[in-house]
Amino acid sequence: MLCQPLEVFYVYLLYVQIIFVENQDNTLFSSFDSEEVTFFADLILPIPVPKLFTYRVPRVMAEVVKIGARVLVPFGKKNGRVLTAIVARLHNTPPTGYQARYIDEILDDYPLITSYQLELFKWISEYYMCCIGEVMNVALPSGLKISSQSKVQFNPDFDYPELLTEFEAALLAELKKHPALSYEELERFAGEGSNIASLIKSLVGKKAIIVFEEVREKYIPKMVRKVRLHRNYEEKEQLLVLLQRLEKLPKQQEVVMRYLSHVPIQHTPSLNEKGLDKTILNQDDELSQSSLTTLIKNQVFERFDIIQPRFSDNAAPQAEIKLTDSQRAASLQIMAQFEHQNIVLLHGITGSGKTEVYIDLIQQALSGGSQVLYLLPEIALTTQIVVRLQRVFGDKMGIYHSKFSDNERVEVWKGVVSGQFQFVVGVRSAVFLPFDNLGLIIVDEEHETSYKQHDPAPRYHARDVAMMLAHWQQAKVLLGSATPSLETYYQAKQGRYGLVELFQRFGNATLPNIVLVNTQQEKKQKTMKSEFSSALLGALEANMERKEQSILFQNRRGYSPYMQCEDCDWTAECLNCAVSLTYHQRDAELRCHYCGHKQSVPRTCPTCGSTKVRTIGFGTEKLEDQLMIFFPKSRVLRMDSDTTRAKNSYQQIIQEFEGGQVDILVGTQMITKGLDFDNVSLVGIFDADRIIHFPDFRATERAFQMITQVSGRAGRRAGRQGTVLIQTNNPQQPILQKVIDNNYKGLFEEEIKERQDFNYPPFTRLIKLTIRHTDRAISHQAAERLAAELTDALGSSRILGPEEPLVERIRNQFLFDILIKIERDKVNIKAVKTYIQDRINDILTDKGLRQVSIVADVDCL
Repeated sequence: MLCQPLEVFYVYLLYVQIIFVENQDNTLFSSFDSEEVTFFADLILPIPVPKLFTYRVPRVMAEVVKIGARVLVPFGKKNGRVLTAIVARLHNTPPTGYQARYIDEILDDYPLITSYQLELFKWISEYYMCCIGEVMNVALPSGLKISSQSKVQFNPDFDYPELLTEFEAALLAELKKHPALSYEELERFAGEGSNIASLIKSLVGKKAIIVFEEVREKYIPKMVRKVRLHRNYEEKEQLLVLLQRLEKLPKQQEVVMRYLSHVPIQHTPSLNEKGLDKTILNQDDELSQSSLTTLIKNQVFERFDIIQPRFSDNAAPQAEIKLTDSQRAASLQIMAQFEHQNIVLLHGITGSGKTEVYIDLIQQALSGGSQVLYLLPEIALTTQIVVRLQRVFGDKMGIYHSKFSDNERVEVWKGVVSGQFQFVVGVRSAVFLPFDNLGLIIVDEEHETSYKQHDPAPRYHARDVAMMLAHWQQAKVLLGSATPSLETYYQAKQGRYGLVELFQRFGNATLPNIVLVNTQQEKKQKTMKSEFSSALLGALEANMERKEQSILFQNRRGYSPYMQCEDCDWTAECLNCAVSLTYHQRDAELRCHYCGHKQSVPRTCPTCGSTKVRTIGFGTEKLEDQLMIFFPKSRVLRMDSDTTRAKNSYQQIIQEFEGGQVDILVGTQMITKGLDFDNVSLVGIFDADRIIHFPDFRATERAFQMITQVSGRAGRRAGRQGTVLIQTNNPQQPILQKVIDNNYKGLFEEEIKERQDFNYPPFTRLIKLTIRHTDRAISHQAAERLAAELTDALGSSRILGPEEPLVERIRNQFLFDILIKIERDKVNIKAVKTYIQDRINDILTDKGLRQVSIVADVDCL
């Protein structure tokens, strides 16, 4: 009996389901002939577009392509860019609306991106209102993203030299000498002022050259060149014959003997297989390098290359952590809290030894076979803590931060995938590493704003992302701080997080004595010397006499924040931003800290011609300069973003200070974050009033955190109380008394009531929309329209603005901010975000507003 048409269709569907399945390692395969079916892959591309792109999978790749693997694909016009993409989904449904192009190449034999990461990418893009490609672009280290570069080569079929200009002929002659040249190489040949793009366009039109894309793999393994004796000489008898033969060539014989002293194959022939680093023989001044070359040429030695990890795995743990009674009690309480809470806050005062508690918990998690992620807010803090951790865990620990090269970060990434690194310590980007068996995440100094990324998208908060990552992998999260964020402490007090407190300093050290210095009074009495009060200068001098160290904190880098004319009040301002230019004395230039614009220092006022142009205010560079004048015999070091640009600069500064080679360390907020120096007994804080009175609802909280944290650097050694001098124009400010009393709970109770009264976090979620355009009127028009539409739907109580921010123009774009407050647990936040995004899209698709840029910052700080 023949099947009816509908029955035939269902039989065919069953046939397809049987043949094409997705196996456990996410590989599509066919149980028999699959020539009639084409596979497709939905890919994440590192570009800011909202949807995934569908590409065809060539049949030869169908059995090896895997979800989570990287692939190479063409993108854009026919001969456009080549991009690295991630396979997010495999299926056999062609896209609608466009013709799918083919995947060029599969880059990975096994997935480098886990299923947890793909879920995380998706969640971040939805929660933080950005594109999943933007998440991928930030998450993957540059070394894992292959790039393409335009290259130019001579067209061998070109035979019309009379068509060329004299310069084009010279350029073509240069091209003939090379297989291909990049645009940059051609520019160097053409010389300054040449329009290389026009030249290339002309030569392409005359069919004299071929332009193509060269694909380059950014990750380069570290190769080590080694040498070993040829296998013909591994046996004792053959080796003796060789040495006898070389008796008349003593220099060559010496090379062989030196090799045998390092690699004693006469006793153990198998050692020859690993050989010896060629550099060891090259660096020996007593050996003839030409003799080594001759021995290699005569096949007595053979050269070979091996891939060597950038992170050695041979170092063994050297130290054992012993907890004090209070630390042991805290560790036990945390483990008990983890029985019924997934997130626990460790509220421990500065110097209480929280790091030792972390180490104890890390050891327990690793012994259970789980992975551990330890997050830190600053590279500066990473530098010091890594040394302490390596004494305990050896080099089995991975380190991940932006000062590492692309190659080093790729090796940590691959080390996590392979299982080489079960424990990683890093800054916020470490949340994107490919963990698949996390047992514990520690977020140290959880209150720090450095965990929040501001630009580019995704504008994520690493602490919150870590919590989601832990939720998916059923891991525990420990948040640690001496001054927790109000949001975190509120959740702990409400019982949503566990809470463990540690209020005893390690080794019975006491909290520092905090003294308020009235700078207004000292100015009246004329006892101030530049920015230094007499009290601070006296304390610094006494400290150096005792051979003890000091830290000075000023949260502003550069020499002076602005330069002004005394006669006409002209102020040096950035051409691109509505801010004054900061004077940097070391480089003798004025610099914008927003867009990077630089210009030379004017000798006279550009407006009135006066020579009375002076610097106003002070930064870390000026303090350093003045200290060298006041204390010419002192050793002063500065730690800010200007002095820590080089890869190892953090480590060098910290090592010099720890080693006692520096008397006074001057720095910005990076010196406040958990650094531990035994010999620091004095901390000086400048410009406290500016920190306290910053126009932000979090200003009081941040001021308390910053001042308390930097104060905690003093007196961390038992038997010696440190001193903290806070210079202020108004010692009566209530917040300063709370700092003196270390009264965090008092601060919390006052601030949380005010937050509730005015609907600020933790009672609401904040979304800030920033509208940008080069024309102020257009930017304002778009902001007003967007605010009106949001107010109509969400109500005026939830919408603030549009308002111009403190800096209303950056990089020649005028800014307007809209702040949206959404109540927690009362509103469908996902639906609200969808509505906001729809309204943003309405603006961006309006013909008159297409050039407007709108940035959404969820949970803005």
